Amino acid sequence: MSSKEESTTTTAVSAKKKPVRRGIAHIFSSYNNTIITLTDPTGAETIARCSGGMVVRASRNEATPYAAMRAAREVARIAKERGVNEISIRVRAPGGIKSKNPGPGAQAAIRALARSGLQIIAIEEVTPIPHDSCRPKGGRRGRRV
Repeated sequence: MSSKEESTTTTAVSAKKKPVRRGIAHIFSSYNNTIITLTDPTGAETIARCSGGMVVRASRNEATPYAAMRAAREVARIAKERGVNEISIRVRAPGGIKSKNPGPGAQAAIRALARSGLQIIAIEEVTPIPHDSCRPKGGRRGRRV
């Protein structure tokens, strides 16, 4: 193979590639709300943010999967406008002495981000789990209902 043929094939391949801009989608999902924040890879600059309360009217619907889906769609739209096409996702629940399970909107938000055309590199769980924590509220016998 001559060097002339090699040079033409390498330029043809490199001309097709789009510049890749990455971001990190932080999804905080509790039983009261779902907050999605898209940052640059260092986490220093916020590219887009949206919450369940910004897309639905009633406060009781902020934590629903529908609100999370609408919020994720809005974040994806802004991300595409700013040139982000690859994201890694970090899912977080309240954690600590509170609930360590993400709310109902976490899975819907991930699915909406995937369907919007953004390429997902990784999904990781970053809920803070204490090794030994503060004393939970409620007293010695717990909360009596």
